[in-house]
Amino acid sequence: MLIKNPTLNLIPGSTPVIALSLLHLTLISLFSEPLPDMVRVPAGSYTPLYIQDAAIINVKSFSIDVNPVSNQEFLDFVRQHPKWRRSQVKRLFADRGYLKHWQGDLELGAQANLIADQPVTNVSWFAVRAYLKSKGKRLPTEDEWEYVAAADETRANASKDPAFTNRLLRWYSQPTSKTKTSTTPANFYGIRALHGQVWEWVRDFNNGMVTGESRGDSGLERALFCAGGALGTADPHNYAAFMRYAFRSSLKGNYTISNLGFRGARNIKTNQP
Repeated sequence: MLIKNPTLNLIPGSTPVIALSLLHLTLISLFSEPLPDMVRVPAGSYTPLYIQDAAIINVKSFSIDVNPVSNQEFLDFVRQHPKWRRSQVKRLFADRGYLKHWQGDLELGAQANLIADQPVTNVSWFAVRAYLKSKGKRLPTEDEWEYVAAADETRANASKDPAFTNRLLRWYSQPTSKTKTSTTPANFYGIRALHGQVWEWVRDFNNGMVTGESRGDSGLERALFCAGGALGTADPHNYAAFMRYAFRSSLKGNYTISNLGFRGARNIKTNQP
């Protein structure tokens, strides 16, 4: 049965204005909650590696996936969206390494080191954006990712602790060893495998080492490279962070790399990707 006047039928005895207001608040409350398998990250601030316009970056509250997207989850996506299958994707959007570790378009394969629950890799920036859009999500920004990645298991910001940064450097120096993310410890926010599994795409991956705000600005800041890389940094001893920024700056949107995966994020207030 259709309700012709929801403002009068939802709340008996209430005025239309009050009823609409309560309905609006209810919808905002529902849309403000993270989706399943996501956690809400409180607003805060952090010091970016490269200090340009501001030494402190304020980060709004957002929600983010607990785990990186898995092979099985991405397989379910390409089943529903054939244009993103390995044999059909356009080279403009993914290079020849796209999903090369899978046995076929819709087959993961029987390799011992390829488990459905492992993070998916060999996926381009364009492909992961399409996946996340289908889920009502988006990629986290670099600021959001770095903000939560500064946490260890017990502290929101462990970036000044040499033991923490040295642990990251040990991981960066070793071949990628992908495991089930459910077996990795969660950090302070309840997020798993930000470190120790795979690198991860961010929305503005190639902004870190350009002089302008726009992704189209190709004016590289030469002082950010080589020996000059320590100049202008908030912490010249945080070499692990420098490696992340340098790695991102080397990427292009259609690149696919065997140790580069992703996870989704959402805005809190509007619940929009």
